[in-house]
Amino acid sequence: MGVRVIKVLFICTGNICRSPMAEFMLKDMVERVGISDQFEIASAATTREEIGNPVYPPARRKLKIVGIDPRGKYARQVTIADYQKYDYLIVMDSYNLRSMRYIIPKDPQKKICRLLDFTDHPRDIADPWYTDDFDTAYEEIKEGLEGFLRHIETFPRKV
Repeated sequence: MGVRVIKVLFICTGNICRSPMAEFMLKDMVERVGISDQFEIASAATTREEIGNPVYPPARRKLKIVGIDPRGKYARQVTIADYQKYDYLIVMDSYNLRSMRYIIPKDPQKKICRLLDFTDHPRDIADPWYTDDFDTAYEEIKEGLEGFLRHIETFPRKV
């Protein structure tokens, strides 16, 4: 019996702040506990405005403060093909959730949700591009990732 790889795609508006923070934070979390081989983790945008751009400097600085290096990440847009590839398509806010309906109109497998829906306090993660509050974004992403990891522990990973 092999280990089932859980495929996760984090999604925000431009793929330069929240979703790459979530991508690299989850990669770091699963690496620290020795289960990175059980995950495929990536991120994407709902819009095209930042395609090809690296992680936004304040987001990159926040990650580096906690020992995470997001080097090599460049924004890309989510596609309908991502629905088939990933088990979870996790957005950062209600705006992203609405935008996803235009890109992926149907979600019969209920793969699309907000990150903080995995917590006891479901809500949006404010976009730090506008708020300039990368500390709060980091803390809320961390809260959501911890909730997500608790959630998937309830599902079998063996195939």
